[in-house]
Amino acid sequence: MDPLVLGIESTCDETGVALVRGLDLLGEAVASSMEEHARFGGIIPEVASRAHLEEMIPTIEAALGSACMDLRDVDAIAVASGPGLVGSLTVGVAAAKALALALDRPLYGVNHVVGHVAVDELVHGPFPERFLALVVSGGHSSLLMVDDIATGVRELGQTLDDAAGEAFDKVGRLLGLPYPGGPHVDRLARGGDPTAIAFPRGLTAPKDFAKYPYDFSFSGLKTAVARWIEACVDDGREVPAADVAASFAAAVADVLVTKTLRACDDHGVDTVVIGGGFSANSQLRELAASRCEAAGITVRIPPIRYCTDNGAMIAALGSAAVRRGVPPSDLGIGVDSAMPLGVPVA
Repeated sequence: MDPLVLGIESTCDETGVALVRGLDLLGEAVASSMEEHARFGGIIPEVASRAHLEEMIPTIEAALGSACMDLRDVDAIAVASGPGLVGSLTVGVAAAKALALALDRPLYGVNHVVGHVAVDELVHGPFPERFLALVVSGGHSSLLMVDDIATGVRELGQTLDDAAGEAFDKVGRLLGLPYPGGPHVDRLARGGDPTAIAFPRGLTAPKDFAKYPYDFSFSGLKTAVARWIEACVDDGREVPAADVAASFAAAVADVLVTKTLRACDDHGVDTVVIGGGFSANSQLRELAASRCEAAGITVRIPPIRYCTDNGAMIAALGSAAVRRGVPPSDLGIGVDSAMPLGVPVA
């Protein structure tokens, strides 16, 4: 029987705990402090850290209860040790260390971003021997070449400025939408015309493709949206918010999918896994599905519930590490807010 792994996620504003045995998710619980940050229009690190302190033990108990398990049943502890907010990470890692010491169980400090990919294995089954992963969230837009989810991850490209989710939140503010802007922009975009406004596609011109084949840039797109809205207001015209949202979302999805397909072609890969909070975006999902099908590429995207931060992604990566015989992390491990994506397990 595969070992039972308890995973703890606390990189930002969600306290997530889950129990995974092999590729089976047995129980989970998530507590979010998003509402506490909404009035500030963004994540307040100190508020997030305090919320993790308050929710950690109740969330662990809730996850164990949902799995009908006891702490003594756990065979290994996995925790996100980076990247993320230092204070939030520290709460999770401290809790994981306490459990590992008290239970005399091995501890695995794992990469939060790689976890967004690993969770798909709980939904769609074992990964192929080699695949490409696109991780898109509020803080990350990265293309990863994956030979093994626990031991062989290499970053091909990343965002050079704003991440996709970050750009959505900023455009949401420009349109006067509540925080976080991403889901609101997505819903608004469904009622708009994605071809109404020709917003730029960053780093897709031939010269940019040559220099930055797998990197992303959304800062210029965000600025173009701001200038378009400003010009509209200056002319005394009503801002067609739905068309702005749809055209902006189409530009982001187009760039992400175009770069991903380019990487697949260059590296001879026929499977793509898309994860991260922004992978919940409807236009990205639809465009990736249609263009990957046309290119003969299999695309795997976890259900929306596993796109945002959760304990299952950490437990899944921890489970992969245990099953592959990866040595446990030292109990003295710290947190790394800029943990390299080529390091699945610390």
